[in-house]
Amino acid sequence: MPLGRLDDLNPPQREAVTTLEGPVLVLAGAGSGKTRVITYRVAHLLERGASPDELLAVSFTNKAANEMAERVEKLVGKRAARKVTLSTFHALGMNILKAERASLGMPSGFTIYDASDQLGLLRELLRRVSIDDRRFDTKAILFRISRAKNAFLAPEEYSAGLGDDEYDLIAADLYPKYQEALRSFHAFDFDDLICETVRLFDRDPEVRARWQARFRFVMVDEYQDTNRAQFLLLKHLVQTHQNVCVVGDDDQSIYGWRGAEAGHILEFDRHFPGAKIVKLEENYRSTPFILDAANAVIAHNLKRHEKRLWTARRTGEKLKLVAAEDAEVEARFVAEEIEILCGTRGYKPGDCAVLYRSNVQSRPLEEALRAQRLNYKVIGGQAFFDRKEVKDAIAYLKLALHPRDEISLRRVINYPARGIGAATVDRLAAHAGQHGITLFDACAHARSADLFSAAPLPDGAPVEDLAGKSRAAVTGFVDLIDRGRALLSSGKNLRAGAREFLEAVGLADDLRGAAASALQAERRLNNLEGFFESLDRFEQREGRDLAGFLHRLTLQSQDEAEEDGNVVTLVTLH
Repeated sequence: MPLGRLDDLNPPQREAVTTLEGPVLVLAGAGSGKTRVITYRVAHLLERGASPDELLAVSFTNKAANEMAERVEKLVGKRAARKVTLSTFHALGMNILKAERASLGMPSGFTIYDASDQLGLLRELLRRVSIDDRRFDTKAILFRISRAKNAFLAPEEYSAGLGDDEYDLIAADLYPKYQEALRSFHAFDFDDLICETVRLFDRDPEVRARWQARFRFVMVDEYQDTNRAQFLLLKHLVQTHQNVCVVGDDDQSIYGWRGAEAGHILEFDRHFPGAKIVKLEENYRSTPFILDAANAVIAHNLKRHEKRLWTARRTGEKLKLVAAEDAEVEARFVAEEIEILCGTRGYKPGDCAVLYRSNVQSRPLEEALRAQRLNYKVIGGQAFFDRKEVKDAIAYLKLALHPRDEISLRRVINYPARGIGAATVDRLAAHAGQHGITLFDACAHARSADLFSAAPLPDGAPVEDLAGKSRAAVTGFVDLIDRGRALLSSGKNLRAGAREFLEAVGLADDLRGAAASALQAERRLNNLEGFFESLDRFEQREGRDLAGFLHRLTLQSQDEAEEDGNVVTLVTLH
């Protein structure tokens, strides 16, 4: 690498780039130039005579790998950059397995199952063992199997020491069947791309030696996020030469919930004896006030490599710490601050983001932003007022206020299930069209009109029985909506009236009965309770105006649909 390029680096970065032999741990704080270290290291290795084919740089996402590739290309040119392996862990595993398919006993190759394929296979396996797949959330089962694979646990190892959690037990039962089915189909899932590569290296020393010789210099980005399977793959690849440089920050290790093990970076020098540790502590992104606050918080971590971020930048604006008495007060403060920034400081909603730990915290923020007429989008989760149980509750309230609302009527006429099928709704709609009345009026006519005389015979049942059941179901639905209208127009507050109405509907009971797990039921019921709280807060601010509440929701939704991306971003830290 020409000297001018090394002069682009600060002293610790230069040390990390130029230490080419043996294990190197680069502790890179946020905004300290960690990606620059990897790309400049690739360029320096090529400058010192390494072949591009011998270099491997691994990251966790395609986006990060592509960014590395672009930077390397700018440093060394397209021809050399294309010969360097810049890859994700999964892509690396896939390429090794493809090259070694004969050793796998799959000379004709294999397929890779994506998430939908995996879920479909699990549903089929549930049916094979005579379990109603509707009882279980197959995503939750797949998560447990994936977590076991990331921890490099074989099916027989996963089942050891389990408690009585229903999902753990069903996952332990299905895991070996799932793996057996994959192999019979000559298929791998994403986790297998790493796990099966490790197992291939374990059982075939010749294959392992071939890939160790291929990659003489290995670099890993975001090392704190590695799981056990990825760690074992890395150990195999560098076992003979130990030329491994990993870049990461133990203070940014937040993915333990998906299998990442912070011990890999904390104990790097034990796993790779004689390792050099380089600390990148100069931050190029933040102001001193932000870094001082971050350092003060991070210092409380019990297990960490000691480091302290600093910057040569000017002081900047001070941080503001606000202690709010509850989530609603906090949310109102946030919304009002954004309103001030946009109204008097020249910023746009799209310049603002709100970070929180869990998606369940979005509801009060969404309400506060709606109250300020600030448009927003929720990243990585579903907006509170778009969740099914909330939209169902809204539809019932809309219908009670405005029976002509056919969209709301069609949404809830048979939810929860009350025996009003599509054929019955079609007959009601035809009757409404013939007589020039609303669909709800047609439902009301079912008390007396013979709308069901032409109903088809299900399994030989008498026509009059079907007609009687359909008429009773439709009549019961009309009575329910009429009751809701009376409750909402009574002297009760909005929260009490809506709660009593939706309890009569059976919404909460259905959420309990239809949920795949107790946790899922609890979350949905909490969403419904949160909706009642929204009604209560609106009434306290605006008075008893249910129509106004519903109008505001509708107008906000329309504004969001028409907004050209200039919206406040709500997103979890993960």
